[in-house]
Order: sequence, then C-alpha cells, then structure tokens
Amino acid sequence: MQSDDDAAWMRAALALAHEAAQAGEVPVGAVVVREGAIIGRGRNAPVRSHDPTQHAEVMALREAARHLGNYRLDGCTLYVTLEPCAMCSGAMLHARLARVVFGAPDPKTGVAGSVLDLFAEPRLNHHTRIEGGVLAGECAALLQGFFSQRRRAQRAQAQPLREDALRTPEACFAGPAGAYFFFGGLRLHYLDEGPRDAPLAWLCLHASPAWSEAWRGMLPVFTQAGHRVVAPDLIGFGRSDKPKKEALHTPAWHRQALAALLQQLALRNVVILAQPGAVLPALDAPLVQVLQGAVDDGAPFPDAGHRAGPRAFARFAAEQRAPAFTVPDAGADSARAAVEYSARYARPSP
Repeated sequence: MQSDDDAAWMRAALALAHEAAQAGEVPVGAVVVREGAIIGRGRNAPVRSHDPTQHAEVMALREAARHLGNYRLDGCTLYVTLEPCAMCSGAMLHARLARVVFGAPDPKTGVAGSVLDLFAEPRLNHHTRIEGGVLAGECAALLQGFFSQRRRAQRAQAQPLREDALRTPEACFAGPAGAYFFFGGLRLHYLDEGPRDAPLAWLCLHASPAWSEAWRGMLPVFTQAGHRVVAPDLIGFGRSDKPKKEALHTPAWHRQALAALLQQLALRNVVILAQPGAVLPALDAPLVQVLQGAVDDGAPFPDAGHRAGPRAFARFAAEQRAPAFTVPDAGADSARAAVEYSARYARPSP
C-alpha cells in the first residue's frame, strides 16, 4: 500500500528522471533510501556515456554502495520511476535490497511482473519485496511526453528539404538535437528545457554567426532555479535549415519566425537573453544582454554554401533596444547574476 513516504521518495526519483530527459536520455530516475535518508541517486545515462549499464537503478546502487562501503545494501529501499529491467533487477537482488518500489509498469522489458517476475522466483537465494504503481500516472506521463517529442523530432528530421535550402549534417554536432518547428516550409531547431509551468521563461537569442549552443553553459543554472529555457537556432543557423538566398534573411522575416515559435510554445513571464546584434521579437519583456559577442566555432557552417544567413546578418543594422540588465558573458556566474536579477519578474503559475 502506498504511503506518504513512498510518494515523497518517488518524487525525488522523478526529479532525477526530469534531469535525464533534459540531457536527451530516456527519463528514468532512482534513489536508494536507508533509515529515512537518500544514500544513492541515479538517472539514465547510457546514450551519452556509451555504456549500456548506466541505467538509473545501477547508478543509484553504485552510489549507495560507495556511501556504505559495502556492496550489500541490507535494509535499503530503492525507488525507481519505471519497472526495472532484467539487468537492474539482477543487480538489486545481488545487493540484497530489502525492498524495491517502482512507478510506471514497463510492458516491454519490465521483470517485476510485466514480462516476467524475477523477484518471485523461488529458487533464488534472496527475495526482495517489490511494490509498483507509486505515482504511476506522473511517471508514465513523463515517459510518454518524452517519446512523443522524440517522435515529432524524428518526423521533422525526415521532412523533405526545400529546394532553396541546405541542412547541416548531424555529424557536425556533438550533442543531441532538441525539438523542431516549421516556418514557411523551413525547419527551425530549438532547445526547450525546464518545467512547462515554470514561473519564468528565458528566451535566449543568439546573434550571427552563433547558435543555441552559445547558451549551453547557462542552461543548467536556469533550470536548477526552476525556470524554463527556450533557445532557438534562427533559420540559417545551427541545426535549422539554411536557405541559400541571402535576400530571404531580413530582420522582419526572422521576427515573424520567432513570433510563430512563441505562439506555438505559449511562453509565459518571458525574460529575453540576447547577444549584441540579435534579432529581437516584438515582445514586451525585459531584456538581459550578454556583452560578449557571438563566437563562431565552425560547426554549424560546414562549407560556404551554408553561410547565406551570416552573410546577410553582416549587413543588418544592430537592434536598438536598451537592456534592463547586462552580464559579461554566457557563463554560469553570469547566469546566476541574471537569475538573481530576474526574481522580480518570476510570478506563480495560475
């Protein structure tokens, strides 16, 4: 029977699952609890680590074992947002866990009652008590939302390319893609991290020849503050499609694309974070300006054919709007200063 304590510990595991989703991993989180305290935490990380054993449960077991100085975790309970697989279940049994509590069932690989019940095997020399269904709805909704977004991204990736545009090969990028939005038949890529009902949303706008990765060092600070962050690649930059005709790139056209994206995302309580020379949307929102200009690392523009956007931007007049606050660069310290400044704009969600 679910207790208040079980729900509280599962929420701690859910927070780790959200972190996994933001890192592009299947959103599963786990915690190991002993005597009313968390001694091990883990979140899925097999994709980025290139390690099939880095499931949330295994990571949490490893941390708990280091904490206790013993691979036997007697008297411990593991909470995980998804029914464990055979690998993780075997590790749990070897650890001699007293109890395992999971959230959503996994009808494809779960071995705590879905595909089979390893924990009920009478021939094993240790028996761990298993309970499922704690916050099952929230755990399942997180997984369903993640896979739905990934399917949308895959469909967008397969979208036929306009004849007048180029698409940078994925091999040019190190990290996983975010989401995609279509404007005028062209694909616009954007990062969208943090809770959708956050009290404040950062709209991070790059100048030329940069792209959304310019904000990578600031994103964790914003999301840890409980804020939402949206960082688009303007069309012609980064992972977005790149029209070959310079005449298409005008400030007005890019503002239209941003307006369409903002309407789609329904951002609330927005603060704009922008590099000097960025195209700013027609949005009544405070502006935080990053004094450091754009830096081109070469990755988004593999050859001259992809550079129509930067060539056109070089002729734009810089946007004239007085910032409400400035920070020196796009680092973590600047992000913390911006979060402190933005506290006056954060409002509770209705």
